[in-house]
Amino acid sequence: MATSLFSDIEYLRGVGKSKGEKYRKLGITSPYELIYHIPRNYLDFRAYVPIMQAQLNSYNVLKLTILSKGSPQAVRGKLVICNAVATDGTDTITVTLFNNVYAFHALEIGKTYYMYGKVNGNFLRREISSPVYIKSDEKVLIQPIYKLTQGLTVNMVRNDMRKALNIMLAEPFETLTADIMQKYQLMPLMSALENIHFPQSDTVAENARKRLAFDELLKLQLGMLMMKYRKKKSTAFVMNKNISIDNFLENLPFTMTDGQYQAVQEIISDLCNGTPMNRLLQGDVGSGKTAVAAAVCYFTVKNGFQAAVMAPTEILAIQHADTFNNFLADFGIKVALLTSSVSAKNRRKICQELIDGEIDILVGTHAIIQNDVEYKSLALVITDEQHRFGVAQRAALAEKSDFPHRLVMSATPIPRTLALNIYGDLDISIIKQLPKGRSPVKTYAVTGKKREGAFGFVRARLDEGRQAYIVCPMIEDSDSDLFAVKTYAENAAKSTLKGYSTALLHGRMKSAEKEKVMKQFSNGEIQALICTTVVEVGVDVPNAVVMVIENAERFGLSQLHQLRGRVGRGQYESSCILITDNKNEDCIRRMKIISSTTDGFKISEEDLKLRGPGDFFGNAQHGLPPLKIADAFCSMELSAMTRECAENLLADDPMLNKPEHHALKMDTIKLFSKDITG
Repeated sequence: MATSLFSDIEYLRGVGKSKGEKYRKLGITSPYELIYHIPRNYLDFRAYVPIMQAQLNSYNVLKLTILSKGSPQAVRGKLVICNAVATDGTDTITVTLFNNVYAFHALEIGKTYYMYGKVNGNFLRREISSPVYIKSDEKVLIQPIYKLTQGLTVNMVRNDMRKALNIMLAEPFETLTADIMQKYQLMPLMSALENIHFPQSDTVAENARKRLAFDELLKLQLGMLMMKYRKKKSTAFVMNKNISIDNFLENLPFTMTDGQYQAVQEIISDLCNGTPMNRLLQGDVGSGKTAVAAAVCYFTVKNGFQAAVMAPTEILAIQHADTFNNFLADFGIKVALLTSSVSAKNRRKICQELIDGEIDILVGTHAIIQNDVEYKSLALVITDEQHRFGVAQRAALAEKSDFPHRLVMSATPIPRTLALNIYGDLDISIIKQLPKGRSPVKTYAVTGKKREGAFGFVRARLDEGRQAYIVCPMIEDSDSDLFAVKTYAENAAKSTLKGYSTALLHGRMKSAEKEKVMKQFSNGEIQALICTTVVEVGVDVPNAVVMVIENAERFGLSQLHQLRGRVGRGQYESSCILITDNKNEDCIRRMKIISSTTDGFKISEEDLKLRGPGDFFGNAQHGLPPLKIADAFCSMELSAMTRECAENLLADDPMLNKPEHHALKMDTIKLFSKDITG
């Protein structure tokens, strides 16, 4: 049997091989990892109600004494139904368990239990189905609810958790010093782990969560800062600050905003330092980040070096390559495009020209970080929409050279304190103004009853020679009532947009097809582009002045803002029409917010408030190590504390080599894996 927190989980008393395999499906391989399997919620058995006051078809807590038990009945093959009769002293109720003979046998006639489950029935007869239960003499009445897998019940995990905690209490450990715990008012780690699973009160549970969230955020901040310090090594690409970019600026078809110019100067200053630049260029939709990137690429090439630009999608990579060519071709700077759809012959040619130094700037998707892509003198690597790349992809491009300068760009505006969580290893430049001549996009939220009127507005814009986007949430029809772009395009061509040139665009199309459609749309050959969110980032067609978003309730505020940013990029007044029949209070609030402001930073703050704990970017695409307890985007006060704590710790002990910091260092390295040490 397990005597150590780091023994195999199957050796924990009462677990065994079969249950151990089930724990492994949850990523739990030892009692230590079981202890850090944090409850996703709690059941408060203190709030029980009489049987007749229970809400029907809802979950309730009842205090019941078992009166009698029937024999388990096998029905329909493998289904086993177990019934017992129980009372609260006034009325009776049937307790039903499905396929859980073990739990049924554990119920004792004459014993009293707290039970939580769904209550069904009518005025005469009531039933509680598949309840979670504890004995009435249980001292802890706030019980944890865990993420489970088939074959593991809440009671099993709770019982095993108690055994693992007993081992922990016999092997106490601590990661923070007493002065840190005192300064930030944190409970000891042992108490936190005990009380996160079996809290005596709501306050104690909250304090336990605060301590464990502090630990997690502190490790995140330490890892970010240690990566930042590690990158402050000497670079082989120190540039000459006396090389002028005046020719580039004078050749632009517009004048840079103050924000753009300041960002260029900050980046150039970094490029002329002896340590590699690690900077985030953050700007709202349409703020002109690409022009800034082109300016610093010009500066890099004039210094005799190469630059590489990585975009998350092929459409955006193609557009960046075209934009960079437009900005830089007059100066004899060669820009090449490399994506997965480039032929093998052309790929070999590009790779050879890169090694020979004939290509100055390579633009592409993740194809540019493949093993066969090598550079002669790669000094600057730029990653666009960087949160869409994982940590490994972001590092792979930088590893193509000897400590090159790194610039990452994001059009997802987030408050500076949040940016420190996500991009804590980077310095930050922010562009807040839009280029001159850009008018804010007018946004309207309407119901489906006004769809015909909305398309009358769209047709009027098309008749003026302008273009439009229509965005749908799905590619193909499903059982839901969501609009699918394929069917929508077919129907629109026969009805609302009959007589107008339309085209379909979605992520499953072949690269060549997508590129052809986007070129036709950019050239004005297509009047209305019916698409999915594949156009969310970077697509720039100044003549497109209206966007219709169907099922707008399906999109987060920040995503709606990104989509809306595809219009209003030229001299014409532009509009965005959000169509939804969802009357949910949250949906109505989101539609009001997006309709009332075009400030991406305000929108992102509201988006965070609305979503609460969750993945701000969707699908865990921010590239951060996974956090189990803390919410990296919403725990603002805690984030500020841990940032301060991490900075103070590393100022005193840059590599956390002091004995009292050993456990903290090991946990941080484990969280970030190779990103700190490699």
